Amino acid sequence: MPLFDQSHRLVGMLHVPALPGTPAHSMDITAIVDHVVSEAQTLIAAGFNALLLENMHDAPYLKGQVGPEIVASMTTVARAVRAETTLPLGIQILAAANREALAVAKAAGLQFLRAEGFVFGHVADEGYIDACAGELLRYRKLIGAEDVQVFCDLKKKHSSHAVTADVSLAETAQAAEFFQADGVIVTGTATGAPADPADLDEVKAATKLPLLVGSGITPESVAEALEVADGVIVGSSIKQDGHWANPIDLDAAKRVVEAVGT
Repeated sequence: MPLFDQSHRLVGMLHVPALPGTPAHSMDITAIVDHVVSEAQTLIAAGFNALLLENMHDAPYLKGQVGPEIVASMTTVARAVRAETTLPLGIQILAAANREALAVAKAAGLQFLRAEGFVFGHVADEGYIDACAGELLRYRKLIGAEDVQVFCDLKKKHSSHAVTADVSLAETAQAAEFFQADGVIVTGTATGAPADPADLDEVKAATKLPLLVGSGITPESVAEALEVADGVIVGSSIKQDGHWANPIDLDAAKRVVEAVGT
């Protein structure tokens, strides 16, 4: 069943405050949960119809795995948000901690996972991120989480793709489809940077998989993006002063919704 249709295509980012053990950690888990639930309620009130949890405040990120304290904390947060809404709810755990994110999704009843490094490999801030599709989907089968859809980034932002310079974006999308991804995500070069419309057209023509735009969505660009994409993930433009690390701005979130007319 398609996860993102006409009634569920605006995905609002919930950036979880820094979790235990990370350099910026300062809030206890109860305060973290209350903060994320409050922001989820704000996005729902604004009219967003899907949500995505991410531990972006945990920088600098570990590569390809996180400790049990992060898994436990993200599960606690995810279950609290899940209790607030039946909207599609997803998770990403940075950096490329895809197995851990899948385990959280299974435990908390989430619908989707945003996965880094699903096919091919790239050099990220954290170092070399290797492909994980075979391992990840076997793990999904092992824990009985086949109902959790995997949406994978293609030539992800904040990364160098020189090692795959001879592999086009279209070929990357086709590889993701062949390796049984449930959907693909196209971004700009960095958080808040818009995706190239030509990239969206290239991926849309190359695969039948649902396509999400993963960065740079604003009230001015969202309608045009949704003419091609099946959904958009919105973060920076719905925050105070347009910066991802700030609290969600209800009025800014409403402007994105109003621009779509949803």
